Amino acid sequence: MKVLSVVSEVYPLIKTGGLADVAGALPSALAAEGVEVITLLPGYPAVMSAIDNVAPVYWMDELFGGPATILSAEAAGLQLFVIEAKHLYDRPGGPYVSPEGVDWPDNAFRFAALARVAAQIAYGEIAGFVPDVVHAHDWQAGLVPAFLRYDARRHAPSVLTVHNLAFQGQFPAGLLPALGLPPHAFSLDGVEYYGMIGFLKGGLAIADRVTTVSPTYASEIRSTEGGMGLSGLLTDRGTDLVGILNGIDDTVWNPQTDICLPQRFALNTRVKRKLNKAALQQRLGLDDAPDQLLYGVVSRLSWQKGLDLLVEALPHLIATGAQLALIGTGEDAIQQAFSVAAAEHPGRIGTFFGYDEDLAHLVQGAVDSLIVPSRFEPCGLTQLCALRYGALPLVARVGGLADTIIDANEMARAAGVGTGVQFAPVTVKALETGLERMAEIWRDQEAWGQLQKNAMRTDVSWRGPAKHYAALYRDIVSLRSGG
Repeated sequence: MKVLSVVSEVYPLIKTGGLADVAGALPSALAAEGVEVITLLPGYPAVMSAIDNVAPVYWMDELFGGPATILSAEAAGLQLFVIEAKHLYDRPGGPYVSPEGVDWPDNAFRFAALARVAAQIAYGEIAGFVPDVVHAHDWQAGLVPAFLRYDARRHAPSVLTVHNLAFQGQFPAGLLPALGLPPHAFSLDGVEYYGMIGFLKGGLAIADRVTTVSPTYASEIRSTEGGMGLSGLLTDRGTDLVGILNGIDDTVWNPQTDICLPQRFALNTRVKRKLNKAALQQRLGLDDAPDQLLYGVVSRLSWQKGLDLLVEALPHLIATGAQLALIGTGEDAIQQAFSVAAAEHPGRIGTFFGYDEDLAHLVQGAVDSLIVPSRFEPCGLTQLCALRYGALPLVARVGGLADTIIDANEMARAAGVGTGVQFAPVTVKALETGLERMAEIWRDQEAWGQLQKNAMRTDVSWRGPAKHYAALYRDIVSLRSGG
């Protein structure tokens, strides 16, 4: 089976978040299920500089303001189609925003181009590759199902995966003709969304199947509170909407081989983590305190991620005798609050504002517990990495966090199955209670060691999720063919 994966970022070529990690790791896991994946993505400068074995395979004289060449290429073990369109992608800054931090004004066309090229490939325009399924990811590829629907040519069925419903890609209705969509596409069962063009909404309405990145998130977004204006549509999709839990690349995230760790370790040698803890404490200016509970945060500093709640809970964290190592960047007010807290509690709170992949690995391999207090979380990957590295997660009971962490309550610990601590509702008080529970377990090092073993034995790989995706692909192909 052949699948065209359509995505706006992919690790390790270009990354702003978990979407890139998923797009980079899933293809190799699917290969074990007999699924060949070629990933289509824009030719940003970082992508163009990283690809090998490049060959042009398709040309377009006009793609939203200029010519484009579709390149076949390879990078980091991935088979790729790359859109070389200098007028759309050859610019500084990130994939979505300028160096000044504002959205590129032509984002509607930049990502409509991604969808348009995907549709051309689905029609069989590239010799030697006709996909059986087109798998689009998030709003940036949301118009793929629309372009396929509003064209009479035969094409593969489509799957749309929602990685975060909060980002929907909405643009003025007047752009409809310029985007190459017919007038009747602007309808309730098309791309119209409260008088705007909704890239994600169109994909949700039209794709043959819709998936989210965890089962609980698939349920949450059907509610008024979690649906962000789309709960009715998502409810109407019925069984066409399913949740498939994310995994992580367990070769990249492997404490036995991780070159970012001063001291590598395994399940039976996890006592060596103490050396990593000492290294992280030194790196972030924390007190050398091997017996103090060290919490970590690796996150965007945002309201969604609940980091404002952690700011309010910091006095409670300090009162329990713990330390905090935080790396991340995001909303100015939250970042400034952590900066002030670090100055007020030298040696107890250490911060690194930015993102450093190597430092993220060190945090996972060094801290005792990782805090993820998200208000909503489609899946979350950082807590999966924490399980792999024996950093017990303290998480809000939402979305994929609820699906991946087994709360170490009294009954779970008696049964030997806990892997972390959950708290609910997502409030400061509940987070403080979670901190107290984690501190209580820390004081019982025998219990802590058992939970750590449970965590590190958890299968967080893509093997299970890949089986679900492969089954989904085969199901929709069978339905389309009448099988």
